Amino acid sequence: MEHGLLAKSPRIEVVDALRGFAVMAIMLLHNIEHFNFYDFPAASSAFMQAMDKGIWETLFFLFSGKAYAIFSLLFGFSFFIQYNNQAKKGKDFRLRFLWRLFLLFIIGCFNGAFFPGDILVLYSIIGVVLVLVCKWSDRAVLIAAIILMLQPLELGKFFYAMMNPDYVPAAGVWRIHSQRMYPFLSQPDFWAMVKSNLWDGQLFSLLWAWGYGRFFQTASLFLFGMLIGRRQLFVNLSEHRVFWMRTLVIGAICFVPLYFITASLPDLIPNKAMLTPMNTVVSSFRNFSFMCVLVACFVFLWQQVSTHKVLHGLVPYGKMSLTNYLTQSIIGSFVYFGYGLSLYNVLGTTASFGVGVLLFILQLGFCHWWLKKFKQGPFEGAWRRATWIFNN
Repeated sequence: MEHGLLAKSPRIEVVDALRGFAVMAIMLLHNIEHFNFYDFPAASSAFMQAMDKGIWETLFFLFSGKAYAIFSLLFGFSFFIQYNNQAKKGKDFRLRFLWRLFLLFIIGCFNGAFFPGDILVLYSIIGVVLVLVCKWSDRAVLIAAIILMLQPLELGKFFYAMMNPDYVPAAGVWRIHSQRMYPFLSQPDFWAMVKSNLWDGQLFSLLWAWGYGRFFQTASLFLFGMLIGRRQLFVNLSEHRVFWMRTLVIGAICFVPLYFITASLPDLIPNKAMLTPMNTVVSSFRNFSFMCVLVACFVFLWQQVSTHKVLHGLVPYGKMSLTNYLTQSIIGSFVYFGYGLSLYNVLGTTASFGVGVLLFILQLGFCHWWLKKFKQGPFEGAWRRATWIFNN
């Protein structure tokens, strides 16, 4: 099924800027989390304790589960652009994309060697869904995306626990791998840390994602992103103003009750076996709703003269999102983990946020400089060349 884009779609800058915004938000969260090494020094004063708490809660409210969702949405969008460009040339991109996903798996393992919270391996696994549904109708894809967002596995767990009051679910296996992984993050042996991260770190990340609905949610977001590409909703934004306004309003209306329902769930559902899966379902929709608000607001601000120039500055950062995602893991692990500067027990949330801001500024400057000389970032270029190494 072909959709009417040009023979080769030009880059859509609002998408690059939005991707840059998502990667920036992800990096700020990773820094205050010490790249999944949750070990922090005691606050030096009551004021700093309040600052730490305020920054932590603000960033988590704004970006936790939402920045990743934007990144996932745009992954599906990018697949459609690539698939459609090849379709216009009479080529089937599906096998090429599977090879591209295999390469992403390798890239994700490289990233996971430094950061035990990598999402690229997860993307390389779930991305297969795009190959399976790319020829479906828009209606069928939309229905599949909604079903996946409903978290059918978690709903099944909820109803099973409801019908079996004595049921006690086993503790998440991800906890075992987390406990094995943590000691290596603080010790100075780099290669021991890498070995631990590549096994226990990746299993921790993937099993946590499975246990908290990220597999289904990510697949859903991939499909929604593909639909956005099909409908050309990021192209000629003024023509789709009604859609984005509805997205903003409906997202905001849905988010408010979902936010308060999430906070009230422990009182409404005392049975933990029922509470945990229902919390995953509600949180999935809550984060999706707020993501819609963020994306719609970004689209409207992009069209405003007063804010367009600022947001346009994120375009190079978004074009080099893979490079930025990988290098933040390398630098972040060196800053916080034991093999490097070991600042996990020195920098509190406020200071770590400052490190994140500084790292973003440095990366942003590097992206602007690099793209004046080259068409793509170093990792983006390598991924593209490897994708087409077996050209037909």
